Amino acid sequence: MKKLLTSPSKMPLSEVEANIYQNILKLIPDVSLNLMAVKVSNHPEDFAGWCYELIDIVSKRVNFDLLEPNQLPILKKIQQQLEAGIGISQIKTLRIAPWPVVFDSIQQNKERIVLDEQIALLKHIESIRETSLVDMIEEDKLAFAGKHTAKHDPNIYQFDVEWFASTKTAKALHNVIATSCTDLNDALSHIPLEGEITFENYMDFVHGYITAFAAVDNEKATLAPATRLLAMRRPDFFTPVTAASLDILCQAFGLVRLNNQDFGRYWHDIVMAIHKQPWFIATTPEAEEEQALWQYKALVPCWFAYYSDDAKENSNYYKALHKPKRASSEKSSGRKRGKESAEALVDRALAAEDMPQHIKNMRDSIVKEVAAGRSVDETITLMRTIFG
Repeated sequence: MKKLLTSPSKMPLSEVEANIYQNILKLIPDVSLNLMAVKVSNHPEDFAGWCYELIDIVSKRVNFDLLEPNQLPILKKIQQQLEAGIGISQIKTLRIAPWPVVFDSIQQNKERIVLDEQIALLKHIESIRETSLVDMIEEDKLAFAGKHTAKHDPNIYQFDVEWFASTKTAKALHNVIATSCTDLNDALSHIPLEGEITFENYMDFVHGYITAFAAVDNEKATLAPATRLLAMRRPDFFTPVTAASLDILCQAFGLVRLNNQDFGRYWHDIVMAIHKQPWFIATTPEAEEEQALWQYKALVPCWFAYYSDDAKENSNYYKALHKPKRASSEKSSGRKRGKESAEALVDRALAAEDMPQHIKNMRDSIVKEVAAGRSVDETITLMRTIFG
């Protein structure tokens, strides 16, 4: 263990990595005896690998039964520093990596980063992107904006809508979506769906975005939720951030930290900086598998962030899919939906190629049940059980 803890001192660390290492060393003494009891055989030679090894130790292999209550927060702080170290180290490599290296890295880590589920979300967003926010059903508005609710039936939304900068805590944004959606949609319309995006386009969006918030009890317009909307509008151009991921991104790129209203610096220091990276300016790849990711290339930094081993299990989609089923005799406790949402969700399910015609003929009955709160899959399954 001592060899592991001291090994970064022999690594060529950046200033940011060295600071993280020193922060971790300051926390180690309070849990040193517990750590020393852990047997270590893996000694990574790079800082990110070292962070992964130590995270595994502090989160899984240390004997928690021997820890004092006051030591648990210390382990948590160590883990947070290690997660930041991984994110910074991995994103830092994007400053020099060519596209083939970036693509290979994403593919090698596709299980850890739950890539298939994230791509499923992006494909769904692509299918509704040309629809105005005003005309989207509630579930799709929230999917676009990045907030999961119980209304996201896992048999229809086969992904967590909160990948790529969740906005579940952005109450102001969702208040604006609920009460001033037209203004927000007008702001987004300044961003072309394809082709060049100019700084003027972006600033027109920013002005409209701020205006939409001001129209709702003078809500404060902040940067992070805006980047989610922009990234879903143009995932080939804008990189979504949260307050935490923005801090990691700034440290990885050697930038002064942005505040939550630095709209101008987001364009110049984040968007334009990413657009100058070698992998971003590479020629369009010929391989179909690479092109599938290339169309979302501004999201690459999201795939180089830190993902825990249980990222898949922590997905809202996974949790909803594996939620214990209630007894069939138990009254449905799902949330009621508007008729428009229910119709849209039912129509998507009934469009399946293997859906029997006699079930399709029961559309109105299914819609009624779904509007009352029953899930689409549960309703159709019940119909198929009864009617075959």
